[in-house]
Parts: sequence; C-alpha cells; structure tokens
Amino acid sequence: MAQQPTETYPKIAGYVGILHPIVTFSKNETVTNFKDYYIVGMPTGINIWKSKKIGFSAEFVPLIKADSTGSKMNNFLFHPGVLVALGHGWTFAGRAAFETGGRYGFTPVINKIVKKNKNSGYFVAVPLPFRFGNNHDATFTIGFQFGIAF
Repeated sequence: MAQQPTETYPKIAGYVGILHPIVTFSKNETVTNFKDYYIVGMPTGINIWKSKKIGFSAEFVPLIKADSTGSKMNNFLFHPGVLVALGHGWTFAGRAAFETGGRYGFTPVINKIVKKNKNSGYFVAVPLPFRFGNNHDATFTIGFQFGIAF
C-alpha cells in the first residue's frame, strides 16, 4: 500500500483568475454588468496556509471597464483576508477590501476546487462584496470568478 506524502506547513500557493461582477444592489438601484458596460477583474493572489485548516491570502485585482466610448482600468482592489478550509475542495475566504476608487468594505467568498491536478487546480468562486464610502450608497454585489491555483 502506497503511503501519502505528509504535507508540511506553512504552505504557499498562488492563483490567477477572471472575475465577473454580475449584479450590484444599493438602496436606490440595481445595476447589472453586461448591460450598458462590461467590467472584468483579473485577480492574482498568494495564499499562505498556516495549517490544513487556516491560512492568509493577499489578492490584487485590477478592474477593466469597457463601454461604447472605449475601455480603461477603472479601479484597483487590494483584498487581504483569512482562509478557512471547509473540506472536500471548499474554502471560505473572508476578505477586507480597499479600492483606489475610494470605496472600502469586506468580501465573503465561497470557493471550490473543481479539478485537481498534481501541481495545480481549477476553481470557481462566488464573491459577495459589500462596499461603503466615497459619498455613495452602500452596495452589495454578487459575482462569479474562475481560475487556476498552483
């Protein structure tokens, strides 16, 4: 019977992905992506697992906005947080959020590894950002993210 190699901690992993905000709610309006414009984020991050169950993550997300007049980098998000392994490929990330657009808040994220390879894994995630500040109403967004961790 082959023995499983023992994992050692801390363990460092990186990832890249694509983020699509789907719909954003505030007290005065509901705004959907893909209607009058398209916003896409490109999250890149490093996860440092302290143990099999808990870790720290630092994520950096440039956001591009395209509409009928052109495209530009619209915002940049610094997204540090805690990781909690839930088992069976599921992870919860509780992230703080600091945006160059002047907004701040927090983002709970549920993440699932959907295909695990020897040195990488493909994942899908549902981020649920709450944002405040910069003289705007508080907002809640539902997003979809996918990517590769290595």
